[in-house]
Amino acid sequence: MLSYIWIGFFLFAFVVALIKLVFFQDATVFPNMMEATFQMAKTGFELSIGLTGVMTLWLGLMKIGERGGMVTIIARLFGPFFSRLFPDVPKDHPANGAIIMNFSANILGLDNAATPLGLKAMKELQEINPNKEVASNAQIMFLVLNASGLTIIPIAIIADRVTMGSLHPTSIFVPVLIAHSCATLAGLIYVSIRQRINLFDPVLLAYLAGMTGLIALGVYYFTGLSQEDLQTQSLLMTSVIIISLIIAFISMGVYRKIPVFETFIEGAKEGFETAVKIIPYLVGILVAIAVFRESGTLNYLTDGIGWCLAAVGVNTDFVPALPVAFLKPMSGQGARAMMITLSDAKTGFGPDSFVGNMAAIFRGAAETTFYIMALYFGSVNIRKTRYAVQGALIADLFGIIAGILAGYLFFH
Repeated sequence: MLSYIWIGFFLFAFVVALIKLVFFQDATVFPNMMEATFQMAKTGFELSIGLTGVMTLWLGLMKIGERGGMVTIIARLFGPFFSRLFPDVPKDHPANGAIIMNFSANILGLDNAATPLGLKAMKELQEINPNKEVASNAQIMFLVLNASGLTIIPIAIIADRVTMGSLHPTSIFVPVLIAHSCATLAGLIYVSIRQRINLFDPVLLAYLAGMTGLIALGVYYFTGLSQEDLQTQSLLMTSVIIISLIIAFISMGVYRKIPVFETFIEGAKEGFETAVKIIPYLVGILVAIAVFRESGTLNYLTDGIGWCLAAVGVNTDFVPALPVAFLKPMSGQGARAMMITLSDAKTGFGPDSFVGNMAAIFRGAAETTFYIMALYFGSVNIRKTRYAVQGALIADLFGIIAGILAGYLFFH
């Protein structure tokens, strides 16, 4: 599926660019596409190399956590929940700890920790995958939930809104959380139906209710803070969690009397090897996305949707912000740049306008789906992704729809 999408990006981009050149005499479209191709190839390589340091650090620490028993302790806390979502993963397998650590990091917005932990989880899941070129059920569930991108505090979006001069930069906090939650739920339901997982299992329902309650408490607490306090406390919480995890892993290793530094080096080497392995996959998907974007296909798609909605009488005030929603599954930086452009008070709509707020919500409503697919599946050489892409895009779609509804509820 991913290979067909990759080919489609190039074919659609070429056809649109050819139409612009022949019928509209746009002599810049092909040079722009060519420049974007080489620029994204360079960017893909730089991203992979930049990821090497983070991968080396966290996979080294994960190796200490595995040998010292800290990961096992964490896995036991959430084992009953994840054992039902991932029934094919043995109870005491190292993949369980990596999966739990990855989801925890994602929910708390610890991006620097989440990616290497996710790649570690994929590697562990690949070890029990009977067909090494085809995504297993567990890998699909893991990827779709990752692609739904549930995060409690969208601190990066809030920080950009502050920079853009928003008077209420944290006002998108609850709408983004609503959108994220709907995306995660949609992805979970879709994959569970495909894999015949019983979502009405009492244990699953109990964990889901508990997580929902914690998120609700978090929303209640953080919505009562000023923008300065929210950012300060978010940064403090993130820092405390990361440093505490590092100290806990090392301390447990010392307590169990394992060679801590030597174990760290062993895991760090795995991180370096993984980071190098993903370079071709990352370059390939980023180049395709860049060509698709520079051809102007995205603008035509947005205009077409706006025309169709207007024709049936639907309010189209949110349509100018749709490019952010379309870009986010393809490129996080592209979505960020588009959000900033739309939120610019001089050349755009302004950060506190309806379009500015919707752009911020769309950026938080979806995840960088194709980047995640290329990164995670590429790290273990999976060639046939089965229904993973469909599941991730369904999660993105429901996140975007929920974001539109939440935007109209809070800002229109």
